[in-house]
Amino acid sequence: MFGRAPKKSDNTRYYEILGVSKNASQDDLKKAYKKAAIKNHPDKGGDPEKFKELAQAYEVLSDPEKREIYDQYGEDALKEGMGGGGGGHDPFDIFQSFFGGSPFGGGSSRGRRQRRGEDVVHPLKVSLEDLYQGTAKKLSLSRNVICSKCNGKGSKSGASTKCAGCQGTGMKVSIRHLGPSMIQQMQHACNECKGTGETIDDKDRCPQCKGEKVVPEKKVLEVFVEKGMQNGQKITFPGEADESPDTVTGDIVFVLQQKEHPKFKRKGEDLFYEHTLSLTEALCGFQFVLTHLDGRQLLIKSSPGEVVKPDSFKAINDEGMPLYQRPFMKGKLYIHFTVDFPDSLTPDQVKALAAVLPPKPSSELTDMELDECEETTLHDVNIEEEMRRKQQSQGQEAYDEDDDMHGGPQRVQCAQQ
Repeated sequence: MFGRAPKKSDNTRYYEILGVSKNASQDDLKKAYKKAAIKNHPDKGGDPEKFKELAQAYEVLSDPEKREIYDQYGEDALKEGMGGGGGGHDPFDIFQSFFGGSPFGGGSSRGRRQRRGEDVVHPLKVSLEDLYQGTAKKLSLSRNVICSKCNGKGSKSGASTKCAGCQGTGMKVSIRHLGPSMIQQMQHACNECKGTGETIDDKDRCPQCKGEKVVPEKKVLEVFVEKGMQNGQKITFPGEADESPDTVTGDIVFVLQQKEHPKFKRKGEDLFYEHTLSLTEALCGFQFVLTHLDGRQLLIKSSPGEVVKPDSFKAINDEGMPLYQRPFMKGKLYIHFTVDFPDSLTPDQVKALAAVLPPKPSSELTDMELDECEETTLHDVNIEEEMRRKQQSQGQEAYDEDDDMHGGPQRVQCAQQ
């Protein structure tokens, strides 16, 4: 089959590349190749030459006939018998067939792997009314599309040359010294060819895209905001991001950002509404009109004889937020009541209220008990401001103590003669 038996040469290098013994089974070879190929894959910052050697070694040793020839006569026999190197296939094709597709994203084509383009993310500001009722917004965006004149080749003739800066790989590796015996290896796109791995002659550049392979395009997208969507939720337009040759086009993603509402607060599927009552309304009853997020007028009123306590809540079923993709179901609307008390009362008002309100608790003190007590004076205070001021004062005291313990200002006394 291969003519005369070639002279014997090295027949251990492929085993050493894969890190297995010469009597390794097919399962051992598969495990070793899988582990080493993932570690040395160029997409993970590995050495492209090492990755190529691994694919070549596995291609030979995984074929029983090639492995037998290699074991007896070494690499030279394979070169003579096959008219080329021991592994003539593209290492990425071998990797893809072994794993059923690259685990690092994108597919693989012969001689060039197809990458996935980056997603383009845009914030989309919406009101609480938009999320309650649903809305549609038309947005004009600019993106790059493959040049129609040169079909993404970048040149009039379709010809290109391998980039000298990256040797056609599209990537460069830089070494950064972090310290003694410590280095960091970083992989980045080649700046000479912008990661394409090829360059185009100036005279041959496409007149429409100027060799860039893509041209800008304006596009209008209609974004549908559905009822019940949440702040931070994403709306995705697959394959609408920037196009690029040999690249799977990424997505355009809109991230909803809800604007603050002056009256309503949202918590999941529920709405919260703040309303202040006068003391008379809290004691004697109230009614008011609440304008909902869709413009409906809701009449809110208390029950006869009901007293509303400060900082209390009332709930209305099925008037909260619509549930996402189940818009006919809604959460609750909670109304938080605060009561506005008067600053003071006249003596006549005190007598009138005392006549209708429940009697005071029987805690009257005798004159003797009063004589034994010390009178106090109450002052109005902003408790939050008071606590903040005290914390600052305590922090300053702790700082001064620390200075004293660790050699603050030194006092030097003159020695007495």
